[in-house]
Amino acid sequence: MDSREFYEELTKRFGELIREHDLLNEKVEIRGRILKPGEAIGSPKRGDFPLLKGKEKLMEAEFRGAKGQAFTDMPGDFSGTLSEIVSRPLETNYDRAVLVSSINAVCNYLGLSRNHVHCKDEAPEQCAGELAAAIKKEFGAPRIAFVGYQPAMVERLAGSFSIRVIDLAEDNIGTVKYGVTIEDGRKDITELLNWCHLILATGSTVVNGSIANFLIGKPVIFYGTTIAGPAALLGLRRFCPRGEQ
Repeated sequence: MDSREFYEELTKRFGELIREHDLLNEKVEIRGRILKPGEAIGSPKRGDFPLLKGKEKLMEAEFRGAKGQAFTDMPGDFSGTLSEIVSRPLETNYDRAVLVSSINAVCNYLGLSRNHVHCKDEAPEQCAGELAAAIKKEFGAPRIAFVGYQPAMVERLAGSFSIRVIDLAEDNIGTVKYGVTIEDGRKDITELLNWCHLILATGSTVVNGSIANFLIGKPVIFYGTTIAGPAALLGLRRFCPRGEQ
């Protein structure tokens, strides 16, 4: 499945959902903003989460009191009907964030997905421990391609598995984090994907347009809040045990 086919299928499934529930003409309000550190992730002991450094920007949709979020590098506001949202072209990260945050809000409202708000304080550390245990139980000792830099997960996984990490943030690329050199996710990653047994990818790939790169027939688990609704609609595997509703 290429990128175009992925978003066509996602939009189709969402369109069918809102038609089924007679929601086409219902409005969604979306706000784009930069999260304050405490609001984003509380007060964890470690200080190297991207959220604490003000790098993460949020699109938050509200539908009938239910919220849906999407992390993106192109935040902005939007107000319109669900019918307008499924009809809009997906040309930029902003466009995809509008769609994804709306899907998350509607799926939240309908009870189709859960854990839509980023966990706080020490919950990310607990999440990382649960992830490492789950991988060991199901996969044994796989070679892991980790997409996106989430420090608690990278530290915990690097201590137990063979792991390579790619990221898009320029100030991370080339640095060594917990004994792992962060590779450039903007370059050809074919060799990395051939090397790994398991892909762990940030759910934000559904907004930046790269998600189809990781749907290659190998086991893939998406982590985080951004992909909550799309994962439910498309049957993708998601790991986010500590997110808030």
